[in-house]
Amino acid sequence: MALNVIMMGPPGAGKGTQAERFARERGLLKISTGDILREAVHSQTPLGLKAKATIDAGKLVDDATMIGIVRDRLMRPDAMGGFVLDGFPRTVAQAEALDRIMIERDGGPLIIIDVVVPEAELVKRLSTRRICNSCGANADPFGDGAAGNRCKRCGGELVQRTDDGVDVVRKRLAVYAEATRPLVHYYQDRPTFRVVNGAQAPEQVARELNAQIDAVANGHSTRPVGRDKRVEPQL
Repeated sequence: MALNVIMMGPPGAGKGTQAERFARERGLLKISTGDILREAVHSQTPLGLKAKATIDAGKLVDDATMIGIVRDRLMRPDAMGGFVLDGFPRTVAQAEALDRIMIERDGGPLIIIDVVVPEAELVKRLSTRRICNSCGANADPFGDGAAGNRCKRCGGELVQRTDDGVDVVRKRLAVYAEATRPLVHYYQDRPTFRVVNGAQAPEQVARELNAQIDAVANGHSTRPVGRDKRVEPQL
């Protein structure tokens, strides 16, 4: 059975890192909406051209365009063996469209992972994280610090993001919590919805994530009592 995973979580939760790691270890395709949006724009597909016009106008890409771009990517042959989706869906309309795409693919259930981290820890992580000023990659807070101020990927200088000040971070988290609450409510009663404690060391998060996904994939869809209660950030 193909593994089809959605990785949810607030900024700073580490979901991107965990998504990439899980996909690599399981031989799955990792699909980042940022990457496929850039690919569509670069390829100048009809949807890509529409997205580029929207972006150039300083607006957010609308649901219909984003859904079309994601559908095109998920329907390619290399995605049929399973995927890890990072950054989509972001709205209930997108989630409903993804359900329709999954029916069309007929390639196994959708496993939803919500990586939850307390607000205080998120603020600490985001206000101290660094990115590469050359390639834009996030520095690994558990690894790059020992390597100095250079990016492991390209050797560029690691700097703080301009939007990672404490006050800005708190506002971003509040916006995320408000925007995603309906999406969590849409998914949370499904037996394939699981919560993972992201306030642990990366290795521990990875072990818990693997265990939760394997439990769903192996048919043990009843969630452990007390394990999947989502903690809303206190903003």
